[in-house]
Amino acid sequence: MTYALRSSASVLAGIAFFTICSAVSASAEDLQFSIYGGYQTAPHSGVDLSDGTHFTAGWEGKSFGSPPYYGGRVTWWLENFNKPNWGISLDYTHDKVYADDDTLAKTGWSHFEFTDGLNLLTVNGLYRFQDPSRRWTPYLGAGIGVNIPHVEVIRPEGKTWAYEFGGVTLQAQAGVDFKVTERWSTFVEYKGTYSRIDVPIDNGVDLKTNIFTNAVNVGVSFHW
Repeated sequence: MTYALRSSASVLAGIAFFTICSAVSASAEDLQFSIYGGYQTAPHSGVDLSDGTHFTAGWEGKSFGSPPYYGGRVTWWLENFNKPNWGISLDYTHDKVYADDDTLAKTGWSHFEFTDGLNLLTVNGLYRFQDPSRRWTPYLGAGIGVNIPHVEVIRPEGKTWAYEFGGVTLQAQAGVDFKVTERWSTFVEYKGTYSRIDVPIDNGVDLKTNIFTNAVNVGVSFHW
């Protein structure tokens, strides 16, 4: 089971991207491929265990530590449907959070992280404010998807170190794309996510928490 989840987390985005590309191959000129990185944080969140334990976790993003925060997406703009300002994207984000020192001291746990990714995969609707007279284009987006976190918990009762299906993720974003050439552009954006996480840990105990992330992304896009 753990191996299957690990495989899913590592190739899920690639499979989904390939599926979208195949489905819209007749309209390939409307595709946009993007990669990005940036600075990601997360506010405190309540953590509940099925054994009755409750505490508030303080989170650190450590965006540039290994493994880094990053993401990629494929966007299909609906040019051929006479709606050139509207698009659909499939977005994979490697968010991550580390419990801070105060949280570890309070719980007695030595390790509590989702740092080989919260691994968010979302489908989003996008709207861009195009103007042919300028090279920059603002855009907005929102979507829904799933999260597959790498659950890392070491506590006196036991150890958990595995990919698990966490639950539903919601996403919102707003940014500006700047056209460099006919095929290439750069962008800066804000992205916020909400992930509902319900995963098993050691000794038959379930862990629940709701994680919000805030990120400022900088990326590059190739327009097919």
